[in-house]
Amino acid sequence: MGSCFSVRIRADSPRHNGSNSRYVSVDTKDTSSRSSNAIPLTPRSQGEILESSSLKTFGFIDLRTATRNFRPDSVLGEGGFGCVFKGWIDEHTFKAAKPGTGMVIAVKRLNQEGLQGHKEWLTEINYLGQLYHPNLVKLIGYCLEDEHRLLVYEFMPRGSLENHLFRRSSYFQPLSWNLRMKVALGAAKGLAYLHSPEAKVIYRDFKTSNILLDKNYNAKLSDFGLAKDGPMDGKSYVSTRVMGTFGYAAPEYMATGIALFTNFHSVILFPIILGGY
Repeated sequence: MGSCFSVRIRADSPRHNGSNSRYVSVDTKDTSSRSSNAIPLTPRSQGEILESSSLKTFGFIDLRTATRNFRPDSVLGEGGFGCVFKGWIDEHTFKAAKPGTGMVIAVKRLNQEGLQGHKEWLTEINYLGQLYHPNLVKLIGYCLEDEHRLLVYEFMPRGSLENHLFRRSSYFQPLSWNLRMKVALGAAKGLAYLHSPEAKVIYRDFKTSNILLDKNYNAKLSDFGLAKDGPMDGKSYVSTRVMGTFGYAAPEYMATGIALFTNFHSVILFPIILGGY
């Protein structure tokens, strides 16, 4: 969330390679909020989740069954938020299904001792539950049950762009230039939508591990745990709580908390797509 965290999502394979990303957070006060629905610093109840008719509410037992009890060989990735597991649910009832049947999902489970917590989990829901675009990963639903916090996403079979750029194995083949440009265009469309007057969202964690690929190599941005509302004037953004991942956030924003909204993060789009990082 930023997964959240920054999860390195792998492609569908029996191997698992995960690592945590480093985040920076300066100061603890942030005067920015999402319209009239400000997200509390320590939210804990169902009522703090913005209404979205498309999001499904899952029970913990169903998700545990769907992921085969969160078995290690079901792990797709790992980061500051926790682990992401592969699972199966019935596409009509959304109940747990047998492995290999029904709809494949990715289940992100909050690690209570991790780098991120309930606030990022809630932010992910409140953004992806309201934003819809072909180049944003689809959030199917969530689980809020006792101490359990989980998110359920569409499954992205090609894994993350990071794996294709920096890993070499039978599962991650080097991308052709045509595919790289296709991914670059898709990621740019996702950012353009977030920066549009319709969405006005600053992503704050744009990097290759958060660009996921579907079976046709269509790029979708994931991990909105660090996202913030953009400025109302459309020109600049000021924050007293600077958050992001070292090396991937605009340098002027990390240094001062001020960045041009229209150019935020866009400067690093093509270098990371082309393998320059």
